[in-house]
Amino acid sequence: MRIAVVGVGGVGGYFGGRLAQAGADVIFIARGDNLAALREQGLRIESIIGDAHVAPVQATDDPAQAGPVDMVLVATKTWQLDEAIDLMRPLIGPETGVVPLLNGVEASDRLAAALGESHALNGICYIFVARAAPGVVRHSGIHPLIIFGERDNRRTARVEALRDWLERAGVRVTIPPDIDAEVWRKFVFGATTSGLGAVTRAPMGLLRELPETRPLFIQGMREIVAVAQACGVALGEEDVTAALAQLDALPYETTASMQRDIMAGRPSELEAQNGAVARLGAAAGVPTPLHAFIYATLLPQERMARNRRLNEQSQ
Repeated sequence: MRIAVVGVGGVGGYFGGRLAQAGADVIFIARGDNLAALREQGLRIESIIGDAHVAPVQATDDPAQAGPVDMVLVATKTWQLDEAIDLMRPLIGPETGVVPLLNGVEASDRLAAALGESHALNGICYIFVARAAPGVVRHSGIHPLIIFGERDNRRTARVEALRDWLERAGVRVTIPPDIDAEVWRKFVFGATTSGLGAVTRAPMGLLRELPETRPLFIQGMREIVAVAQACGVALGEEDVTAALAQLDALPYETTASMQRDIMAGRPSELEAQNGAVARLGAAAGVPTPLHAFIYATLLPQERMARNRRLNEQSQ
């Protein structure tokens, strides 16, 4: 199976590296110092379940050189997805599948609209991982898990083939009966913790302990469940309970990736997280006052970060 990885940060580097380590035919679509490091020294994985050095690796900044592949794993930030879609077009053949491993609930729809319904799958991953340096990723928590499937939940040959390769690579895999529900379940947890963490700039351990802030998690999670239900997704109060249990199991000092981006003045996934809750809720007639407040509060910082990035690119 020939697999392209678009977005070689922590997530793409880890899963692509493990697949290559297992013998899959993997090509990384990268650029800049990351591409140079991959070409010169390969990919290093520092992991709580075992380090690895994969060398040589196939890496290019020109997808046309790679040509059509069997499967594309998209692991960019959500705000980079439009650019990634344009970049990956040469990778798409008649049977190519594209699996998004992004935060939020809209990536699969965007892929289907841009590339065609037959190419888009849906998926999420659970892992604490980050790029530590060019060509180096550091996996610090969670035994890696990917949940993915066809948008209509059919068990196709390409889904089974990717599952087999991921399992050979030591990755836990679930092909659920309802992939949309799984993606929204992660969203219940992720958008709420990301938004509250970014607004307060505090670790999850403190936020979940304070009697003034813990109820905000419950409110934010319930808002997302209500939007999901209005969108025809089968979620309920039990998903709020499960998300709270996940919150309570986090190490005290945990921060969300969106929170860290905003605190560092970088562009973030605000639009795909709290912005999406507010936008989808408004379209469905479901009130989302907490997420709307978080979005409006953080939007000025997001705009400033985007403007800085545009100015840096133009220099």
